[in-house]
Amino acid sequence: MWRFLSTLAVALGLGIFLFPHHTSHRTKPGPEVYSAKYETTSKLALLEQDVKLTDELCRSQCSIDYTRMLHDIESGAPVTNVLKNMREHHEKMDVLIWSKRSQPWEQGIKSGDVPAANKDQAMAYLKEAKAAVDAGKSYQSPKFGAGKQVYFVQGTPSTKDDSSLIGVIHQDVLASVTDHQMKNLRLEPYPSEHRWKVESVDTNTLKDKVVDHPEDNQGTSHYHQNEVVVRFKTDPTEAQLQQIKSEIKAISSQKLGYTYVFRTEGMDAKALMSYFNKWNVAYVEPHFLYMTNDVDPALDTTVTDSSSTPISTNFIPNDNLFQRYQWNLPLIETTQGWQLSRGANDVIVAVVDTGVDLQHPDLQGQLLPGYNVISANSSPQDDVGHGTHVTGVIAALVNNELGVAGMTWYNKVLPVKVLDQTGAGSTYSVAQGIIWATDHGAKVMNLSLGNYADSGFLHDAIQYAFDKDVALIAASGNDNTEQPGYPAAYPEVFAVAASDSKNEKAPFSNYGDYIDVTAPGVSIASTYPNNQYAALSGTSMASPHVTALAALIRSANPNLKNTEVYEIMRKSAQDLGDVGHDKYFGYGLIDVVKAIQMAKQTTPPFSY
Repeated sequence: MWRFLSTLAVALGLGIFLFPHHTSHRTKPGPEVYSAKYETTSKLALLEQDVKLTDELCRSQCSIDYTRMLHDIESGAPVTNVLKNMREHHEKMDVLIWSKRSQPWEQGIKSGDVPAANKDQAMAYLKEAKAAVDAGKSYQSPKFGAGKQVYFVQGTPSTKDDSSLIGVIHQDVLASVTDHQMKNLRLEPYPSEHRWKVESVDTNTLKDKVVDHPEDNQGTSHYHQNEVVVRFKTDPTEAQLQQIKSEIKAISSQKLGYTYVFRTEGMDAKALMSYFNKWNVAYVEPHFLYMTNDVDPALDTTVTDSSSTPISTNFIPNDNLFQRYQWNLPLIETTQGWQLSRGANDVIVAVVDTGVDLQHPDLQGQLLPGYNVISANSSPQDDVGHGTHVTGVIAALVNNELGVAGMTWYNKVLPVKVLDQTGAGSTYSVAQGIIWATDHGAKVMNLSLGNYADSGFLHDAIQYAFDKDVALIAASGNDNTEQPGYPAAYPEVFAVAASDSKNEKAPFSNYGDYIDVTAPGVSIASTYPNNQYAALSGTSMASPHVTALAALIRSANPNLKNTEVYEIMRKSAQDLGDVGHDKYFGYGLIDVVKAIQMAKQTTPPFSY
């Protein structure tokens, strides 16, 4: 870990460019383009860019928040109420100070306290900020502090009187994004935490694979050390089940559908698999681990689509981070696609992930009551950030003068938390989440998670959802490997690779014949917990673009089956790379306009 942090520090210090010159993907990229060295260097550069862009997103949104506070004060709202309300809804604003030009900042109206960490630097920058705003200039200091204790000072003068706002803003989001992306981009081995064991994908031998370098993550899987998943050809009787529990000294057993999960203290997975060979089993496998590849509103049953409230042909949303940071939506013709479909409330999108920030202001009214598989008595509140980011790509409120715009306006998101606070979840939790979402109305499902182990248990859950006509969209993975990852590589699932703003293959993106399409996945700006916004990279970020498109298609034509939705997205994609389908881009980059047009023009019997 320290070795890679040192490498990261060097990369940040040298200012590595995001996309060094390399062969165009109009010619087939060779192994030398995506070597392990190139992959690692590119991922570190992407991490640097994501952190830098997250810093910009934070500063941009905070500048807007300051301007709005001054407007409220100028309109007659009590200063103390305005400052207190902002700090309650934006906990990262450690201190806010309103003062008049002739007044020392220490004598202004203050809410919160200057952070004890790095107090001297904070005080010095507050002094600079006060001098700047008194001169009628806006001010932002450099970052200061380290780790989770990183801050900057901001100052904004009033445009109508001689007052101003200055304050200290806590930027622990930068450390969160760094930690998140080190795992999401597989720049560090997944920590065992005494629960998981890093293994090769060979589920028969379970041969150990030691992961010392980020590129060694290719083809590795993780599983519970003392658990197995078993599906019997014929369910055991109660007496047989008790015999099994006694012989393996089981401390717990769970059943989901027809599949059992047994846990013991005295036997490891290899021994347990050997034991169950004497029983009449359809399969026995390790209990694999799946990782990120990043007040509940009542259901509104009114179906609304783009035809009810037309928008202009040159419409640009007023979300304040859209034009500067959301390169990804115009690239795939999203704004033009809104002329044809902006979604429908009854086409529900499940996000099976780390949960969602249920209080995020840019997601209000977009979320349905979901489910927490990890803790059944808790809400699906996101404690990682990955699921909130994915959800924002799909359904962040559009044209609300706040933050980012999602791809759909009206499709509701059903948050299902299957990954814990480390960003990992077992086969059982993922399978349970898939089945629960299917049984609770999901028409489209995003799975920005994966593992290289082909689990019969997970495949059963995927098959269940597919048979119920759910469109299943999954991220291919972030190891730049051709080895199939699951669930993306299952035939029932629509697999997504990632590309950048130049329509080049993202250097981390997995590839293979199973890839269906490509979507933007590099430095994607979206919602993040605690009223924040962040930029993340990964196929996890590409997948929700396709999920949102599937929701728009099903909203435009509710009669389409999941397989027909898949075919429309393939047929309408903009070809990249080699002509036709190829293993790096699939059928190409998704095209929102063409896909929705095709959906609207398709009538039974369906043929392509």
